[in-house]
Amino acid sequence: MNKRLRFVVVLFFLGMGAYFLFPTVQWYFNTPEEKKILANGSKEQIRNYAKVEASKDLETLVELVKDSPDEELPENISFLIKAAKANYKLEKLDMPKNWTVQTVLTGFQSGNEVFKTLEEYYRDDILNLKALKNKTLMLGLDLSGGMSVVVEADTDSLSARLDRTPTEDDMKEALSLAMEILNNRIDKFGVTEPQIRKQSNNQILIEVPGEVDPERVNSFLMGKGQLNFHIVDDAATSRMIEYAAQNPGETFENGRPADDSVLEAGLLVYGFYKKDNYGIDQFQRYVVIQEEVGLDGQHIQEAQVIADQITSQPNVIFNLDAEGGEIFYKFTSDNTGNTLAVVMDDKVKAAARISEPIRDSVRITGFETAEANDLALVLRTAALPVDLKIINENAVGASLGSDAIDAGLKAIMLGFIAVFIFMIIYYKGAGLIADIALILNLIFIVAILSSFNMTLTMTSIAGIILNVGMAVDANVIIFERIKEELRLGKSRSAAVEAGFKKAFWTVMDANITTFIAAIFLSQLGKGPIQGFAVTLAVGIVCSLFTAIFVSRLIFDFGTDVLGKDKISISWGLK
Repeated sequence: MNKRLRFVVVLFFLGMGAYFLFPTVQWYFNTPEEKKILANGSKEQIRNYAKVEASKDLETLVELVKDSPDEELPENISFLIKAAKANYKLEKLDMPKNWTVQTVLTGFQSGNEVFKTLEEYYRDDILNLKALKNKTLMLGLDLSGGMSVVVEADTDSLSARLDRTPTEDDMKEALSLAMEILNNRIDKFGVTEPQIRKQSNNQILIEVPGEVDPERVNSFLMGKGQLNFHIVDDAATSRMIEYAAQNPGETFENGRPADDSVLEAGLLVYGFYKKDNYGIDQFQRYVVIQEEVGLDGQHIQEAQVIADQITSQPNVIFNLDAEGGEIFYKFTSDNTGNTLAVVMDDKVKAAARISEPIRDSVRITGFETAEANDLALVLRTAALPVDLKIINENAVGASLGSDAIDAGLKAIMLGFIAVFIFMIIYYKGAGLIADIALILNLIFIVAILSSFNMTLTMTSIAGIILNVGMAVDANVIIFERIKEELRLGKSRSAAVEAGFKKAFWTVMDANITTFIAAIFLSQLGKGPIQGFAVTLAVGIVCSLFTAIFVSRLIFDFGTDVLGKDKISISWGLK
């Protein structure tokens, strides 16, 4: 590979590293604390915040337009100018020279339009931060605390599933399986490091590190994977919509009206919901479905999320097992022309007319991307063997004291600085190259861990420190080989060529054996051990790239581009 191509490769990985590292830097160093709190709140809290802020700004504008309409728009709401410009262009009006309060408001048709623009700005600001947080490197329970949830197994639901009173062993087995499923749902990449343990005979304690979105955790805990397909009774739906309008206080508990005679036996009435701009379910209308399940979610083998090619809306595609495919084919054949409702946890999420029989693959719309991904994950990890009820939910502080964290971080910084200084003193200019490679190594490690939304704990940091030592060791081996070649009287280019060539397998052997050990440890270990192993494995790959590929490129750049014929690598060599 020639130097230009190697340079492009390094630039490419640097660009990728910056792309994945940006959310972490932006979240931890450039986001005000009050906005972090809002982004970690529920969608209802975000909606309240956006509406309150929009109302305040609208009141300010109303006062300004009365008292001083020719003043410039306040800086904090200057974003309105962009929307006003778009409206001026749309209405083919002359653009004003100065954007005063009056000219900006002239660009809107009503106060309601101004309010919606203001609300949209505040909503998108926080929702974008919420999305950004999901791409960052999280801090573990020991460093920043997290969320603690206690769930209790519902004995009645287990009795219903077993069709008998569960024994102590039944409950123990159900809890063990539930813990495994919950761990797979929360820790899908094996790097989140949740702590899930049995607290009593029928309770599970779950501690999720970092600033966790409570709604998302609850969806994993409570999501039963109960996605069923039912046929809609259109005539009964019209009757029940009319009935609900005449009886606005009716709640339809368990899908039935309080007066059982209102709705025929074998039918259920559920709400049809759609997400609003905040991602909150909004009731649309009532839908009456046949109680008999056409196909239940147990026949779903795989669920994946793809974007619609025309609308870009997320579609969930379910692939059914052979038995489910046959059932669904017969079901859709018998009901061609009827409306099919997709019901998840007693909510109608989508409804569509069956135009032709369907066998193996079902495509469903009506979900937003995050919800569709969560649903696919819940379905992939199987239904919980027992229903769980949340009985306690609260935030927990860092398990390590602030003094211990500060001391640990101080030790890490001092270690890095000591290594940097030693390399420069001992290997002079070559030591500086090793330090550059080491910095790039750290950037690549953090970028890769951020891309997987990994949780950083003290043990993970230990993995990084160990990796720093290994990365330096690789450079030391290479530099010593180069020094040997220089002592034989070889030129700079020949010494570098021979040094890297002779050191290559020594460096590879040491790193590959450690990498194999790290892979086994990541597969067999749990919690902090797994985090340490994953960090170490990622670090080894990065250190090999920087020590062998990047360092060699810098040496060759000095030789061929800068025209250097000597290497600054030792006090005794010139």
